[in-house]
Amino acid sequence: MLNDGYTDLPPGKIASVVTYLEMRTRPRTETEALPAGLSLRRVTQPDLKWYRDLFRKVGAEWLWYGRLALSDEQLREVLWASHTDVFALSESDKNSNEDKGLLELNCAEPNEVEIAYFGITSDLIGKGAGRFLLHRALGEAWSHNPTRVWLHTCNLDHPRALEFYRKAGFVPYKFSIEVSDDPRLTGLLPIDAGPQVPILKP
Repeated sequence: MLNDGYTDLPPGKIASVVTYLEMRTRPRTETEALPAGLSLRRVTQPDLKWYRDLFRKVGAEWLWYGRLALSDEQLREVLWASHTDVFALSESDKNSNEDKGLLELNCAEPNEVEIAYFGITSDLIGKGAGRFLLHRALGEAWSHNPTRVWLHTCNLDHPRALEFYRKAGFVPYKFSIEVSDDPRLTGLLPIDAGPQVPILKP
C-alpha cells in the first residue's frame, strides 16, 4: 500500500502511472476502411531482429522497453507461442514498403485477450491508421470469444492514447505505478529517445 504524498525516485529511475482498461461487450462496429497505401499482415514466428527493430520504431518515442529487455530465448518463447498473435501494419508507395505499425495479442489466459502491444509510428498519427488498426485488433481479439478484452496505457504514451481507447469503448478499471531503470541509461533505447521525459543520471 502506497502512502499519500510524494515519493522521490533515485536518479536513473523513471516512473509512470499505468491505466488498465477493459471491454466486456463485443463492440458493434462498421467495417473500417484501410487507409490508402497501408496493408496489414499476420507475422508467424517473427524474426527477432525484425520485431525488435519495429518495436523500437513504434515505441522508442514513448519509452517502450519491455520486449527489448528479453533475451533471444525469452523473446522467442513469447512471440512464437501459440497464444501470441503478431501483426504488422505496412505503408507502401511506388518505391518502398515499410512496416510502421505493431499489434500483438496475448490469448494465454482463458476467456480473455490482452492487446499486449499496439502502436504506429508518429508520421501515421492522425491519418486513420490507428483507428483502423484498433478496429482490426478488436475484431481479432473478439474472434476468440473471450469474456473480456483488456489493455493498458500509461502517462508516458501518446497524450491522446487514453482518450482514444475510451472512445473505442474501453473502460478504466485499475491504476498502478511502474518504476524501472531508465531504458536510455541501460542501453535498451537511444539516449535521445523520449525527449519529453527528462533524464536524471545517477
